[in-house]
Formats: sequence, C-alpha cells, structure tokens
Amino acid sequence: MSALAPSPLAIVDAEPLPRQEEVLTDAALAFVAELHRLFTPRRDELLARRAERRAEIARTSTLDFLPETAAVREDDSWQVAPAPAALNDRRVEITGPTDRKMTINALNSGAKVWLADFEDASAPTWENVILGQLNLTDAYERRIDFTDERTGKSYALKGADELATVVMRPRGWHLDERHLQVDGKPVPGALVDFGLYFFHNAKALIELGKGPYFYLPKTESYLEARLWNDIFVFAQDYVGIPQGTVRATVLIETITAAYEMEEILYELRDHASGLNAGRWDYLFSIVKNFRDGGSKFVLPDRNLVTMTAPFMRAYTELLVRTCHKRGAHAIGGMAAFIPSRKDAEVNKVAFEKVKNDKDREAGDGFDGSWVAHPDLVPIAMKSFDAVLGDKPNQKDRLREDVKVTPADLLAIDSLDAKPTYDGLVNAVQVGIRYIEAWLRGLGAVAIFNLMEDAATAEISRSQIWQWINAGVVFETGQTATADLAREVAARELAAIRAEIGDEAFAAGKWQQAHDLLLQVSLDADYADFLTLPAYEQLR
Repeated sequence: MSALAPSPLAIVDAEPLPRQEEVLTDAALAFVAELHRLFTPRRDELLARRAERRAEIARTSTLDFLPETAAVREDDSWQVAPAPAALNDRRVEITGPTDRKMTINALNSGAKVWLADFEDASAPTWENVILGQLNLTDAYERRIDFTDERTGKSYALKGADELATVVMRPRGWHLDERHLQVDGKPVPGALVDFGLYFFHNAKALIELGKGPYFYLPKTESYLEARLWNDIFVFAQDYVGIPQGTVRATVLIETITAAYEMEEILYELRDHASGLNAGRWDYLFSIVKNFRDGGSKFVLPDRNLVTMTAPFMRAYTELLVRTCHKRGAHAIGGMAAFIPSRKDAEVNKVAFEKVKNDKDREAGDGFDGSWVAHPDLVPIAMKSFDAVLGDKPNQKDRLREDVKVTPADLLAIDSLDAKPTYDGLVNAVQVGIRYIEAWLRGLGAVAIFNLMEDAATAEISRSQIWQWINAGVVFETGQTATADLAREVAARELAAIRAEIGDEAFAAGKWQQAHDLLLQVSLDADYADFLTLPAYEQLR
C-alpha cells in the first residue's frame, strides 16, 4: 500500500454519527483524497463535454453511432474478461438502499445479486452515505442484525451460501459530496462512495470468494467508462490486489450511451461484467436531450411507454446482442411493483404483468433482470429458470438476427399513445410524493403500489416540462400550460393534507416538495438533474 500522508480531506458541516470513525479512518480518507486529486479534473472535463454534446443534439435533433470508434465495433476479436464465479449466474437481482433492514432482507431474498444502492434509491444524507457503508462492512463481517421497533420483528443473515452477491452502485458523476471537501471544493459523490467501499471491503470480499463489484450509473459516453477503468486500475494497485479483480456493470440509461455500448464495454473490458437496461432514466434522458426537438420526440404518459414500444425494443435487443457478442451479461429492467398486503386482486394483476415482462426478457436473451421487492424474486426466477435451466446464463445466444439502425433508437413517434390529462395528474402526484420523501432522506419510496426512486421523479418532472413546452393538447381539450400544472399541483397538495391530516402535513416537507417540483418542471432553464437543486435543500 502507498505510504500515507495526512489527508487534506476536511469533514464539513456534518453532525458526528455513531461509529463513523470506523468508516472515515485516516487511511480511507487519504485514499479518497488521492482519487479526488487524480480524477476529479477529468470528471469536470467530462461534465463539460456532456453540455457540449447536448448543445449539438439541440442543433441537429439526431444521434448516430460514432465514426471515430468504428474500428472498435468492427473488430470481432475482443471480449470482456470472463465472469468471476460469483457473478456468472445473475438471473434475478434485487435493488434497494443500504439501510440496515434492507441490507439483511436483500441479502436473504433468494436473489442472485443485490444492487446495494447509494444512488437513485438513496437520498444522499450524511447518515445514509456513512451508515450505508458501515452496514455493508458489518454484513461482510456477519455482525449485522436488526429489530424493527414498530413490530418487534428481528432480522438476521442466513448462511453464507444463501446470500446474494453484492454489486454496489455509487452516485453518478454529476453529484458532489458537500460534507467532504479538499481546499473548499467538494469531492464527487461517486469517488466518495466507491473509495470508501473499495478501501474497506475489497480484500475482505476476495476472502469471501466474491470481489469488489460495481454498477456504474448515468454513464453518457465511452470516455466516462474510460475514466472509471483508470480509477479501477489505480485503486487495485493502491490496495495491492490483482488487476481485473474489480467488475463493473454499466447501466445503459442514457440515450447517448445507447449509441456507444460496444465502446463502453471495450474501455472496461478487463473489468466489465455486463450492461443493464435502465428504463426510467433512459426515458428521462431522451426527454432531456431532445426536449427542443419538436413533436416527434414528445413522449406519452410514462406508464404507456412499455418495453414493447418499437424504440424500446430496439434499445433492449441491441443491448443483448452487444453484450453477448462481447461475452458480457445482459441484465434486464426493473419490476417495480410492491405487493399489497390488503388487496389480493391488485397483486394478481400485477404479478401477471411482472411474469409477462420477465418471460419476455428471458425469451429475448437477457441473462437476468431486476426486481424491487423480495416477493417478486420467485416470479422472476421462474421466468429465467424456464429458459436457462441449469445454465448460469445464455451468453451463447448471440442474437445475430437483431439489426438496429441509429434511427430505430429514436423512433419515438412510432408510438400510438399520446400524453393524457391523467398522465399529467399522475406525474404531479408521484413527483410531489417522491420529492417530499427524498427531502426527508428516503430514496426508495412506495407510491401507488410501485417502488419509486429518483429516476421516477426525473421522468415525472421532465414530462411536465416537455408537454408544456410542446403545447400538448390533452384528450380533455385542455392545453398543457404552467397554469394548469400549478392548478393540478395545488389540488394535489390539498388532497394530501386532507388524506394525512394537518399535523402530519406540517411535520412533513410537502410545501417544499410542491415548490421544488414546480420549479424544475416550469423553469425555462431546464435543470440537468432534479437532484442538484434538491441536494441544496437536503438536510
């Protein structure tokens, strides 16, 4: 390990937490400071490049496969590194934040993988950032348990061979961690999350027969994947573990990344384990990038954009073909349904939808898929068992029948569905309810029987913004306007107050959430990420 100098990292404006000294050791902080020194300048350049690319899309209203990387796509000889044993069978993955109860339940869920989420399912409070790290280390050392104060129910880990493999997701490149600074400049949240987790757990995970495995969110280009690869190379040398021990799965959840899937795998090839189809963020990215592209880019209600829509089929089938061509896992999208303890009929209908969705993914060649609740694990497992049998994956299905053109990925106007007034109401309802919970420190929130995360709020506010700026006329004859959105939001706020009572309403952050939703939905200057202004209000 490198010789330690005193860390220049300062902990700023953060209330001390129990046991935080176990996470924020001098050695760990020195490692994070070194990551910041070496890699934040490149992160900053890549964020500036995102803005330049977005300006180019605004000018041309199109995207294409990159001519400068054609040689990478045309070279059939390269493959990603073989999957380690712990990541070879990924047929069902469960996602969720890293609070103590979720850590135990996810590891015990029967899923093959747990996406331990410091990103969209976790509001980045200091408590969530630091105690989430502590919970994971405690789990690996088998010193984690939990008793629910409300129910008295106790939770403990099953045997080691029954636990899911952890794939940890750090924050996206755009988010900073204001509580850790160097010379007054915050450290990128991605480097904090990755750095603390890797430093404390990499060697312990190897001893457990696993490894430091990561999901990389919000990636927009192969150059961003190259940055991550360089970080992995440096980090492995720093702690003294073999190169190639790290494995990364990249979420293809931006429209620009969909045109660079092979290049992203190529940049990470010694550390790559797969790509994932992240649905809500993908739709959000389409709206964000093509928001001034005219009516042909206007999306209907989010719940009307199913995975069978032609442009979504193009995206997912290209992902499977690309992954299998290069020896990588293709992981499908989220089943977000939350079973109702009160309504068996709701469950029956939803379970059937989940089954159909997972049957389709398994049939299309995906090697696994996501669920948000332990009750969905057996349903998804059955779908993939039916196709895989005893095989760990179906990477041998090369899907050479798939032919996707650049235009296919942008064929938004191939949908018959149109935006509806009810869709506007739902976007406002979900947006307010999610943002209110996020401002209280909750990143994964059950709303109307769906597990929602930050991507939900992003697509909700983006659709409101897009419909207003496109002058959409709903089936009711009403035109989408700022005044109509304010009217719907005011009515929803009043309905919430009536539903929960004055005392609970006053104790929450409802007015703040209402105001923030309208700010990011109505401002002429579209905010790149809702979580940026929201983070300023997160305490």
